[in-house]
Amino acid sequence: MTIQLPDSKGGLRAYEPRPEPFAVTSGTPFTSRTVFSAAHVVADPFADTSPDSPAAVDWDATLAFRRHLWSHGLGVAEAMDTAQRGMGLDWAGAAELIRRSAAEAKAVGGRIACGVGTDQITGGTLADVRAAYEEQLALVEESGAQAILMASRALAAVAKGPEDYLEVYGHLLRQSAEPVVLHWLGPMFDPALEGYWGSSDLDAATDTFLEVIAAHPDKVDGIKVSLLEAQREIDIRRRLPKGVRCYTGDDFNYPELIAGDDQGFSHALLGIFDPLGPLAAEAVRVLDTGNTAGFRELLDPTVELSRHLFQTPTRFYKTGVVLLAWLAGHQSHFTMVGGLQSARSLPHFARAYELADGLGLFPGPKLAEERMKNLLALYGVTQ
Repeated sequence: MTIQLPDSKGGLRAYEPRPEPFAVTSGTPFTSRTVFSAAHVVADPFADTSPDSPAAVDWDATLAFRRHLWSHGLGVAEAMDTAQRGMGLDWAGAAELIRRSAAEAKAVGGRIACGVGTDQITGGTLADVRAAYEEQLALVEESGAQAILMASRALAAVAKGPEDYLEVYGHLLRQSAEPVVLHWLGPMFDPALEGYWGSSDLDAATDTFLEVIAAHPDKVDGIKVSLLEAQREIDIRRRLPKGVRCYTGDDFNYPELIAGDDQGFSHALLGIFDPLGPLAAEAVRVLDTGNTAGFRELLDPTVELSRHLFQTPTRFYKTGVVLLAWLAGHQSHFTMVGGLQSARSLPHFARAYELADGLGLFPGPKLAEERMKNLLALYGVTQ
């Protein structure tokens, strides 16, 4: 059996789907790394909404996907940019997502950390930014989840320089009940974050970022670096205070960063581990045995898919993530909050399907093939 897939030149090519999925083992806990998957939300396809309307979420399917991740031993990083924070999911929707997912994590014994931002405001003063952060931090802590202090568009807009970042983050860390994860999200994921930490010079920004951590090492569990520069992450990792973890957010170079070197390694908090969940979990269990080569053998082939999904404009990677969740049978439709299913092209979808199928990511290859053919038919491609 073959499927005709469109290429980037306007033609069609025959592809023969993989007959069997990648075989995974049961989800025993990891011992060598802490690994979170940033998880997507499932839209309600029957809601009468527009791209400007508040998000309509299918809560049953959204929570079922989190149970899928937990069943493989992965932690869930909730209400992050993968969940379309600021790209279809507003603060009211994110707050409900945090409450529901944290309660589900408690019920099933899953690990969860949740994003704390300032997306309930669009401007204002530094005091307004602090208050917005405080409101979200309180909700996450009340839910029983670990807090991830996300980069703030509002702070980036109002801050005059590094001292404003030091003041705001220092204030939040002093009042946090438990150690948090600090998230540095680069402008390739969100252009509004250009110049974060008070400078567009990454060396200067890095110094400010590390100054925040050095002043409050007991309140920082770890950092998540999403700059897509492996060497910069390694350099930052080596400068962290003892006991502060580095969670890689580099969706281009994650195998080498998680594997590490003789001076250390990164844990993981990755959007690509949403579609890669079972395979990524299997790779980490191999790493737990000390078999770094086996870990790389499993995870290195996934990088081509990740680089494809996260290609420029990187912020639209969520579209590919949700496409693969639909093809894998984790949801019944390919609809996204904010109508973001339209953000990538048909050739992009076709290549994502081909790469994911080649890795054996679809539990039911036949279902994935049928759904891909249905999508192609909507675009006028006949088989």
